[in-house]
Amino acid sequence: MFRPDNPLAPRDPVFDEAWQAQVLAIADTMVQAGRFSATAWAETLGTELRAAEAAGKPDTTQTYYEAALAALERLTTEATEITGTDLSKRKATWTRAYERTPHGQPVLLERGRDGQD
Repeated sequence: MFRPDNPLAPRDPVFDEAWQAQVLAIADTMVQAGRFSATAWAETLGTELRAAEAAGKPDTTQTYYEAALAALERLTTEATEITGTDLSKRKATWTRAYERTPHGQPVLLERGRDGQD
């Protein structure tokens, strides 16, 4: 039987960055809410992973979560009124807010600014 050297030591992190956990949490929430099925999620994620492989991307955690994000965005635009243009505008707004936020401060998005209602 395998036993860890120090059973009280913390486990290795599952996610490299918080956004990776958030992608999976949002996908799970969308499945639970009935916006898309678990099967649709698995199939779309598989499609995105195969596309990443075909594009020559390395088999890394980063590539996996980028594919998961692409799958979530694709299913979101198919299952909601959110369009690809909406997503692009929101990403641009967030990027601008992030770039002007001092290091260590929270990024704040304000309604009515940067083209958002």
